[in-house]
Amino acid sequence: MDRPQNVRVHRSIAPMILVLAVAGTSMPSAQAQVELTGGLDSRYTDNASKASRDEESDLESRVYIKADYTSDPGRCNATFSGTLGYSNWLDGTFDDEAYGEMDFLGDCELANQLYWDVANTLREVTQSSRSSDTPDNRTRKNVFSTGPRYNWRINETNWLTLSTRYENTEFSEGDTSDTERYLGSAAWNHAFSKTFNGGLSANYSRTEYDTGAEVDVKTVNVTFSRNWPTMDVSGAIGVSEIETKAGNSSQSSDGVVGELTLQRALTPSSDWYLRAAHQLTDRTSNLDFVFENFQFSLEDSITVETTTVSTGVDKRFSNGATLNVELYGNQSDYIDDPEREDGGGMNLRYGRPIAERTTGYLGLGYDYLTYASDELDERITRIEVGAEHQASSDLSLTAKVGHQNKVSDAPTSEYDENWVLFGLEYRFR
Repeated sequence: MDRPQNVRVHRSIAPMILVLAVAGTSMPSAQAQVELTGGLDSRYTDNASKASRDEESDLESRVYIKADYTSDPGRCNATFSGTLGYSNWLDGTFDDEAYGEMDFLGDCELANQLYWDVANTLREVTQSSRSSDTPDNRTRKNVFSTGPRYNWRINETNWLTLSTRYENTEFSEGDTSDTERYLGSAAWNHAFSKTFNGGLSANYSRTEYDTGAEVDVKTVNVTFSRNWPTMDVSGAIGVSEIETKAGNSSQSSDGVVGELTLQRALTPSSDWYLRAAHQLTDRTSNLDFVFENFQFSLEDSITVETTTVSTGVDKRFSNGATLNVELYGNQSDYIDDPEREDGGGMNLRYGRPIAERTTGYLGLGYDYLTYASDELDERITRIEVGAEHQASSDLSLTAKVGHQNKVSDAPTSEYDENWVLFGLEYRFR
């Protein structure tokens, strides 16, 4: 790994190292919640690089620390959850490196109804959706945002929210463009009843790429939320215009946008949810953080029209077993390129107690991907079986075994992988 890349990796996880250190060493007050956990695991794979031929096995060993923190309720509030670790490959298939992820959200009330918000999210994301999910195809994406927010309660049924925010997005790999984003929004909301709210919102954002390109997005929405004893529905529908400027050229596009969230309790032991969104955005937005099954292709054009939908059922059984089933579908239409990517799939996880302190589980997954520019279809199948044993109130042991298979119209993209993992975690407090 060359030196510039190492510098960027350390830069992206430096804020998290500081927060982990504070969370681990500070003395919490009576109401603040702090949890600190350390762990290590080893994963053996018979195809580390997910190659179509000449497969090479390797052993990846990781050591990590996890911290979760929630502050006392008060004038300033904060929540943090993060992991910081180090990965070593025994036979050197990939470089040894530090890794991490985090979610931080905080706010302070500066004056009556005037707040200052701060947020930071760090994740590993894939660079190219066409390539296999290996360390060489991943980059760390760090999104930091901050700015003021004012809530004005006009009367008992009307309130207005005004906010501005600065957002900085950085990637650990040097060949991926970083951005600075400036956002402003105004939202009016009216309470029609105790269970039904509606309103209007206007949003503007300007995104500046370090390559000199600029992306402006203007959106106007009608918003709504409705609550029933067993169901909650919220969403927005409106119009959006996106304009891209690069050098002496510019391009614009507009269309209908919206989002919908629905949660319903089917029975006392089962829930159903539906989430959907259609947006005009750019590839450095946080849409891939909101929808876990969605991913941007960082090698395609800057602006993209996205459609995402996911639905699932969570079921709890009387014997302690749980069942989670999710179906999803995504579409990415890159506005400046002829490329359009469509994807869909299913995730299933079933777990149940198999002994007094041991829980076993089965995981299944299926992904279907298509690329319009070259009419390429790909299918990925996953299966995983594992068990977790709670050796004590603070120590847990884990064992997993799995198989992954990819079938593609491009033979060089196909692979088969078998793997096994053993690990332990210890909760310090």
